[in-house]
Amino acid sequence: MVRQAGPARARPLWVVCALGLLAVSMIAGLLDGAADISPWQVVLQMADWLPFVHVDSGLAPVEQGLLFELRLPRVLVAAVVGGLLAMAGAGYQGVFRNPLADPYLLGAAAGAGLATTAAIVLLPSVAGSIPVAAFLGAVGGVFLAYTLGNTAGRAGGTATLVLAGVAVTSFLTAIQTFIQQFKVEELQRVYAWILGDVGGGWDQLWLVLPYAAVSSVLLLLHGRMLDVLSVGDEEAGSLGVRAARVRLTVLLAASLATAAAVAVSGLIGFVGIVIPHVVRRLAGGSYRIVLPLSMIGGAAFLVLGDLVARTVIAPAELPIGVVTMFVGAPFFVAVLRVTRRAAT
Repeated sequence: MVRQAGPARARPLWVVCALGLLAVSMIAGLLDGAADISPWQVVLQMADWLPFVHVDSGLAPVEQGLLFELRLPRVLVAAVVGGLLAMAGAGYQGVFRNPLADPYLLGAAAGAGLATTAAIVLLPSVAGSIPVAAFLGAVGGVFLAYTLGNTAGRAGGTATLVLAGVAVTSFLTAIQTFIQQFKVEELQRVYAWILGDVGGGWDQLWLVLPYAAVSSVLLLLHGRMLDVLSVGDEEAGSLGVRAARVRLTVLLAASLATAAAVAVSGLIGFVGIVIPHVVRRLAGGSYRIVLPLSMIGGAAFLVLGDLVARTVIAPAELPIGVVTMFVGAPFFVAVLRVTRRAAT
């Protein structure tokens, strides 16, 4: 059976705590910048933006524009992308029953990155080509990694799928680099996108929201099904759950979430492995709580990561993907050691 960390009544408390962390991280993200704006003024201005609420924040029009046009969309894009990547990682881990599954390590992000680069370089005038290409690339990357991993059978243990994902990622990245050479003038744009960027503004937010809504709803609705699958396909079948259909739906939803995130922010690694593992440690292994908490926790994590990226070498900025790598790489090594120890 699925391990539980505590009684069901403790779950709302974790959700409230996660939402509180997200709210604090978003306010901190709005406060950062060259203009000196007090936290209270930011809170009042946010309240003034709500429908039917009129509050005088005391901010000048220029400061209001700075908050609304630059800081707010950046914070919201970071929150949406972080939530999508974390929830996609939890979904992949449930489908493959592998704690090391992650959009970045499974080849999903690399596939989406390759397809997005191809769309930027080869189809720049085709409207809406980037999200569709990213989705097809993400599905293709996961399919290649899963197929390659299965050729080794179970002999390689839980690390086999990850090794296959690393191989697929390297291959797809090589193809991506080759395609970039066809349009040298786009190299700077593509490289900046590869390293991760959530500063695209409102246009990027509106682009990602429909795909984020569909993938999030599908994943959240399948939390109970993933709990049932965790006890085995035969047991799940005896309970009336069609394992193959559930796996395919969750796989497509997680790939859509990954594709949406990659299309607007580039390649941001390890969010999908760090956040779900922290959530399981704190709140238990049921996907009914892992999925929503991963979404909220991933949003808070990437907003804080973007805050670090903007401040650590100010006035210059680090790519946000570099920040997540610094956090995620040691974390992945620790998870790998624990997983191998548990398997022996």
